[in-house]
Amino acid sequence: MYHRSKQILLFFYSLCFPIIALASHTPQQIKEVLEKLDAAIARKVEYQTVKEKEISTLKQNLLQEKTDSLRSAYAYELSRIYLHFQADSALHYLHLHDKYKGEKTVASQITQAEIMSIMGIYGKAEEIFSTIAPPQDLEERRHYYRALRAHYGWIADYTYLDQAHYLTKMDMYRDSILHYAVDPLEKSISMADKLIMHGNPKAAIQELKTFSERSSISLQNKAYIYYTLQAAHEALGERESQIYYLAYTAILDLQMAVREYAALQKLAYLLYEEGDIKRAYSYLSCAMKDAIDCHTHLRTLEATKIFPIIDKAYAQEKEQKNLFEKRLLIAITVLALFFIVMAGYFYYWMKKLASMRRNLYYANKKLNSVNTDLEQTGKIKEVYIARYLEKCVSYIDKLEQYRRSLEKLAMASKVDELYKAIKSEQFLREERKYFYTEFDRSFIALFPHFIDDFNALLTEDAMIIPKSNEILNTELRIFALIRLGITDASQIAHFLGYSLATVYNYRSKIRNKAKGDKDNFEEQVMRL
Repeated sequence: MYHRSKQILLFFYSLCFPIIALASHTPQQIKEVLEKLDAAIARKVEYQTVKEKEISTLKQNLLQEKTDSLRSAYAYELSRIYLHFQADSALHYLHLHDKYKGEKTVASQITQAEIMSIMGIYGKAEEIFSTIAPPQDLEERRHYYRALRAHYGWIADYTYLDQAHYLTKMDMYRDSILHYAVDPLEKSISMADKLIMHGNPKAAIQELKTFSERSSISLQNKAYIYYTLQAAHEALGERESQIYYLAYTAILDLQMAVREYAALQKLAYLLYEEGDIKRAYSYLSCAMKDAIDCHTHLRTLEATKIFPIIDKAYAQEKEQKNLFEKRLLIAITVLALFFIVMAGYFYYWMKKLASMRRNLYYANKKLNSVNTDLEQTGKIKEVYIARYLEKCVSYIDKLEQYRRSLEKLAMASKVDELYKAIKSEQFLREERKYFYTEFDRSFIALFPHFIDDFNALLTEDAMIIPKSNEILNTELRIFALIRLGITDASQIAHFLGYSLATVYNYRSKIRNKAKGDKDNFEEQVMRL
């Protein structure tokens, strides 16, 4: 089927991407690997097209197959292929597998939990994992522990609350992988990961040296090795090597046509810190689009957290460049005007000399000189006008390149799904909820006694106590903004997404429940 072509690709990429010697990397090596990554991003649509053809072949086989046993096998394989490419499709084909199989197998349950974790539905994934006992089959047991290790690793990356608890669980399931793993490479990668987590990155690098000369390692395992190496160099503070291995990990992710990955957005932020704003913007835009197309909440959140920072820096860099070009254009224009004025000045004197009726020979000679000067001036004007037009064309070309890049991005996705994603407000609601939660935490960190002090201004029956799952509720959040000096009702309404009438009602309602001077209640809040 298509497995033979995959083996050929594996051999080819093994030659192109040998495990590089684990040493510090030079600026030239960094430059070369980033250029390779730029080329890989340019070919992303090509790589994804290859994967989509592979998926299309499997879908055709599924439709043509008559027996439920083979249908279930094809559906399960489609689910695994879609896993890090388009999570909702992975879930769809997993349900088809269960339907054709006539039951929900342990492997299917584990895969469903994996998909939920990738999509960021951690509560549902946790619920599914809680119903699965460690399987008796050793391969399924290894699958089970790998899924759990990844699940708790994602949660630890996602949350700031009780992070140590999830890291401990991740460590525990990594130990289970080490216990049951039969592949020496898997053991080494897991052991290196453990050594990094426990503060011994040099030993982690040494652990992976065993595989540095091998060329028969799968692309996926190479990506694991590179990403583990970058984590080790990050722990050692060796930024050049970290950038190097992140770049190679990102290249492999793109060539495997996966959309759920961490290397590219992490590399984008490092390059932003290094001052390579253009690449950082390009890499993060690519990572964000893939995360959205894959429907993976964690990677989308990671990208959107840092995108405004890089986008602002990129906009500032472009603004500075545009400002320089404008100043250059003004200077050229002024210079051209200067030459025109000078030409006019010379022309005036030539005319004046001519009017004095000097010797005709000298007059003609001077007139010829004036004509020559005027011709030269005309050429100068032509040169500067041409340069101005060239700059205009350059801007048009840049706009055209940008339009084409958007066209390519749009062609890489299904239009209906892209439209649904754009139309959906779920992401904005979740981000707004997350924003308010972060606001509440930050505010309470600044004013830890605000709730008690605020309630002290109210009558006993009017005290406001947030629910157990809240930090601040709506009333408290309004007066938290007032405490910060934001007293304008329209600003508060805009910040909280309420109407002006709603904000006025809340403020009036709470003010009427004040113990003392109701007219100066908000001034008292601002002094808390």
